[in-house]
Amino acid sequence: MSKLATTIVGSAAALCSIASFAPQMIKIWKERDASAVSLKTYSLTVTCFVLWVAYGVLSGAWPIVAANACALVMAAGVLTMKWRFERRT
Repeated sequence: MSKLATTIVGSAAALCSIASFAPQMIKIWKERDASAVSLKTYSLTVTCFVLWVAYGVLSGAWPIVAANACALVMAAGVLTMKWRFERRT
């Protein structure tokens, strides 16, 4: 596969990973309800992204660091809202 095609596929995968959390974040924010969100799932997801970022840093793979750091922020946002809105109820 050409370098351009590889870059396009990798960039598309990174954007999809990051954007996949947006609908959940928007829904939680609008409804102020995260009861349907699994605390265990998002805790594991955040842990996975932390590990991917660490792997990227250790291996010098900066595209992996950038993509997973952005996805980490999004997943951590969902997890934070889960804790925040759960305390209110």
